[in-house]
Amino acid sequence: MLKEKLGLDEKDRRIISLLEGNPQISQSDIAREVNLSQPSVGVRIRKLSEKGAIHYQVGMNFKTVGLNLAKVDVTAQNTPRLLEIFNGCPFFLNGLITSGERNLCMFFMGEDVASLEAIVDKHLRTNPLVSNVSFDVVVAPIKDFVFPVKLDIEGKACKAEINCEECPYYHSDRCLGCPITPWYKGRFWPHK
Repeated sequence: MLKEKLGLDEKDRRIISLLEGNPQISQSDIAREVNLSQPSVGVRIRKLSEKGAIHYQVGMNFKTVGLNLAKVDVTAQNTPRLLEIFNGCPFFLNGLITSGERNLCMFFMGEDVASLEAIVDKHLRTNPLVSNVSFDVVVAPIKDFVFPVKLDIEGKACKAEINCEECPYYHSDRCLGCPITPWYKGRFWPHK
C-alpha cells in the first residue's frame, strides 16, 4: 500500500536514506551515490517532497543541547482542545493523540526539571479536561532527537492561563516562569 501511494523505486529509497544520514548532503554527492545526474536527483527530491516522502525540519537536538525533555502521557476528555491550549506555550514541543487509556502524549522542554514539573502540576493536573497524568523525564535518547523550539516568542500569547506573580511554584523557585511573561527568570529565552 505504502509503495503504491508513494511510488518509491530503489533510487528514491537510496536518496531518502542518504538525506536521512546527512540532511546537508549535496545533490551532486547524491547523484554520484545513486548513479544519476544532479538535475535528475533535484527533480526526484522535489517530487519526493511534494509527495510528503521527505520533509525538512529545523530544530534542536536534545541529545546535545543540554535542555530537559519531558514526555507526559495524559487521559483527557477533549484532546484537540487540550492541544489547542498548549500550542502557544514556548515549553510545548508536540502532542500526539493516541489510542488506549492515556489518549494524549505531550512533549515539553525546559531549562530545569522543576519548571517542567510545575507546568504539569499547575496546567495539566488541575485542568478539568484531564483525569490522569504520567510525567517522565527523558534521560537519554539513543539517536538524535530533533524538535523545533519556539525561540521567537515576542508578542506571542499562550492559552494556558499564566500568572507567575501569584504562582507558588514561581515564588518558591520551583519554576523559572513563562518566557512570554515579564516574570521569566531563566537564561534560554530573552527577558522582557
